[in-house]
This record gives sequence, structure tokens and C-alpha cells, in this order.
Amino acid sequence: MLWPRLARALVGRPLTDPAPTPPEEVVAALAERLDATARTRLGRSLAIRQVDAASCNGCELEVNAMAGVLYDLERFGLRIVASPRHADVLLVTGPVGRNMREALERTRACTPDPCWVVAAGDCALDGGVFKGSYGVEGGVGAVLPVDLVIRGCPPTPTQLLEGLLALLEAQARPAAKPAGG
Repeated sequence: MLWPRLARALVGRPLTDPAPTPPEEVVAALAERLDATARTRLGRSLAIRQVDAASCNGCELEVNAMAGVLYDLERFGLRIVASPRHADVLLVTGPVGRNMREALERTRACTPDPCWVVAAGDCALDGGVFKGSYGVEGGVGAVLPVDLVIRGCPPTPTQLLEGLLALLEAQARPAAKPAGG
């Protein structure tokens, strides 16, 4: 009957696995490096505009987890902004759908320089499982020049944070002088 099953469901434990907890020392070191690098490079925190270019929403779940209470994006000196006019990074997820190509190009045109384009997830790299579909242009690189690719299907919040740190550290390094000059 329904009532005993409902009573067991209300009193019993959920049947889901607990959320994975990242090692605290790794998270603290990552936070320190991200904050220092962002402030050195930009003088402030890094502003991210996330663009869904036709994904399955797996990557968006991980971006939301990165901004949630477990990873707490803000403590890393990063923040997600609502307008591309305030962004330093365009974090693009999913393959670029034919209907999203113009929107993605306009978003990039509205973003002030310096702007870095990050392709997050395997679909953003080359179209992933949607490659070859009539409704897909391909990866983000088919529409915009990409500065960083974060692989994964979907990439974990830790992978996303490490990728953004690698982008910042690469931009903060002085350019190498040509040999003989």
C-alpha cells in the first residue's frame, strides 16, 4: 500500500551517494594561488560570463556546483557576472548550435578586452557526442579563438578552477624574449 511506503520514505535515509569532499589543503592552496594571480594580473577578482552554446546542461551543473557552498567560487577571487560587458572570461559550454552562433559572436563582441575564451567540456572542444549533427556548428573554436580548453564530460568543479588558474598564470608570465635580440 501507499501509506507504509510513504512512511518509510519520510523516515528512511535518502538512497543517493554523499557529495564528494575535496581535500581541504588542496582547496586552500588553490584559493590562495587563484586570488594572488587574479589580483596581480587584473588588480581585482576575475569576472566570468558563462555561455551555454547548446549543451546538455551537464557542464552547467558543474559550473553551478563550483559557485555553490562546497567550492564557493567567490573565495577564490572569481565571480560569475550577468553581463558580458563586465566579464574578463567567457566560459563557453556545449557545442555551438547553429541557432547560438550569432548570440555567441555578439557576446564576444560585447566583452571588453582583454577577454579570454574558455571552452569547458568535450562538446565545447569539438562538438563531442553532438559532432556531425545538422544543428551543430562544431566546437567553440569553429566560431571564436579559444584561449583554454578544459576537458571532461563534464569537467569537475576542481578541473574548472585549475583550468582558470592555469589561464591566469599563463597570462601573468612575462613574454619570453626572442633569441638573439
